[in-house]
Amino acid sequence: MFEKQFELRYFEMEQHAQASPVTIMKLLEETAADHCLSIEYSLYDLLEQNIGWVLLSSYMKMTRYPSYKEKITIRTWLSQYKGFRGIRENVILDEKGETIGVARGFWLFFDIEHRRPVKIFDDIINKWNIYPQESTRYDIKSKIEPIVSAKYVDEFLVRRFDLDTNKHVSNLRYLQWAMESIPKEVMDNCFLQSIDGRFVGEAQYGHTIESLTEPGSADKTFTHTIRDIESKHNCSIAKTVWVDRL
Repeated sequence: MFEKQFELRYFEMEQHAQASPVTIMKLLEETAADHCLSIEYSLYDLLEQNIGWVLLSSYMKMTRYPSYKEKITIRTWLSQYKGFRGIRENVILDEKGETIGVARGFWLFFDIEHRRPVKIFDDIINKWNIYPQESTRYDIKSKIEPIVSAKYVDEFLVRRFDLDTNKHVSNLRYLQWAMESIPKEVMDNCFLQSIDGRFVGEAQYGHTIESLTEPGSADKTFTHTIRDIESKHNCSIAKTVWVDRL
């Protein structure tokens, strides 16, 4: 297991003086990046070999979000791998050591130049080791059906700042686009309890994407589809659950 501590900063807060969902996901990615660095396989070292990690699916559930200046610890580990895929587990702890969130990610080891998966280096597996404990039993590989029409729709142009070091749209940008089409009353009065997402295609730089959000059968649940209008393919599909703020 690998741990990293953070103190929440002002610019990481949203309007209710709590960390935003995007902030938590950024900290999860930062912890994973430092875990790579700790075994001398930093993301930049891999990039020099045209190799990167690509997220295929993910799940995050929060019981609460940390406040301004609160200190949290993110504990992460690799629970399983097979060939060119692996599952990363995460537990988010408050200053008392109590769990306030969990997350899982299904990752692909990827040849950026040739746009194809490659086998995870044996040295990486040996240095990380496998710890089979799960942070949550939630199935992050199950299929989520895309939606083709929705009650709430928004459009965005894919710009240069949307791209990450692998030269494709950042995973976090898809979350932000999905949340943009959430009804205002939900955003103002609720917090994101969980998000379950699948990344199925790449949005292209300069293209226009469409964010579709459709209410689910249960209260304050939504299904989301991010679609590249010009290439006519889906980029990401997700389900979110929101709960009232206390």
